[in-house]
Amino acid sequence: MAEFTHFNEDGRAKMVDVSDKPETVRTAIAHSSITVSKEIYDKITNNEMKKGDVLAVAQIAAVMAAKKTWDIIPMCHPIPLTGVNISFSWDQDGHHTYKLSIAASVKTKGNTGVEMEALTAASACALTVYDMCKAVDKGMVIGQTFLVEKTGGKNGDFRRTEQIK
Repeated sequence: MAEFTHFNEDGRAKMVDVSDKPETVRTAIAHSSITVSKEIYDKITNNEMKKGDVLAVAQIAAVMAAKKTWDIIPMCHPIPLTGVNISFSWDQDGHHTYKLSIAASVKTKGNTGVEMEALTAASACALTVYDMCKAVDKGMVIGQTFLVEKTGGKNGDFRRTEQIK
């Protein structure tokens, strides 16, 4: 088990000093989802939501969230991101429900990873879809949010092997 590094000698929280870590290309992909009614699915896919293009706004929110992760997660470092991409896919999840899967990919060349930025982007994306559609139906369900993979850094690469629904 790795030693916790976010505590100082007095047992208080600290931001880890990453200045001696090597600068490498680092990537992370995180996933989230939101299950919506057929009515919401139809309105999103036909661009009929009163607040506008739901997926376009959610994508922008996700990119903004990735860029501002260090503002909302206390021990995150401000990282100069070199790329953020959000992709969507739809699956019929039940007889009258549809699941929007969200994949957030983040990249940097730096001395700390971008896992938190990818997770924050995926979360903000799902939350934005909820916000834009809640006037139609508040029964939407945001699914599990998790890291799919990460590359670069001292601890090496990670790829999730088990399937999460």
